[in-house]
Amino acid sequence: MPSTTEHPRPIWRPSPNFGPRRDGLRPSLVVIHYTAMVSAEAALERLCDPQAEVSAHYLIGGDGRLWQMVREEDRAWHAGVGSWHGLEDINSRSIGIELDNLGTHPFSDAQMSVLEQLLSQMLPRWGIAPEGVIGHSDTAPGRKQDPGARFDWARLARLGLARATPPANRSAEAGSEPIQELAHAAGYTGSDDPHALLQAVRMRYRPWARGPEQAADRAMLRALALDREWPTT
Repeated sequence: MPSTTEHPRPIWRPSPNFGPRRDGLRPSLVVIHYTAMVSAEAALERLCDPQAEVSAHYLIGGDGRLWQMVREEDRAWHAGVGSWHGLEDINSRSIGIELDNLGTHPFSDAQMSVLEQLLSQMLPRWGIAPEGVIGHSDTAPGRKQDPGARFDWARLARLGLARATPPANRSAEAGSEPIQELAHAAGYTGSDDPHALLQAVRMRYRPWARGPEQAADRAMLRALALDREWPTT
């Protein structure tokens, strides 16, 4: 289970970049991002800049500082164009969390600990399943890379705060379906580009894999498609 230490009370830094969730939608997803900026303060300025027209609900600094910019009830502008299991308008369906990281180095323990505490309170508050905690790259393969291959999804999964990697049945490796068909069945509906889809799946579940598509990639996609519990609205 996550540490019992209370996470810091969020520093309220309101962003003007938000609106109401559309069509009566409630959060059913949490989307994890990295900022790819030089500092948390620089990211905070951008996320609160009305000319930038981007925001997120939370920002966690590398040192564990936590800011909140948009109420969870409201629609932040963090996900852009994307899709997950055929569902669009990810902003209306999700809570966005930005992590101060360039995407080129591991995420700090202080940062991950605060993220764990935040998720452990957020998921039950909204009835979000661990399967609903996803990366920006999951919703926009090829267009977005965050939170990247250095993010420790396994750490969250061990705590029941993200989906665990399902066991891939080696007998399921064979098959002639296009990689796009397998990826779409596993939820990756934000692209039809086979290379982008392969890279998105690998970043999340097989970050060590390199080169052309492998039989193990196909086995993983089949396992993901069979072992899922996703919201349908």
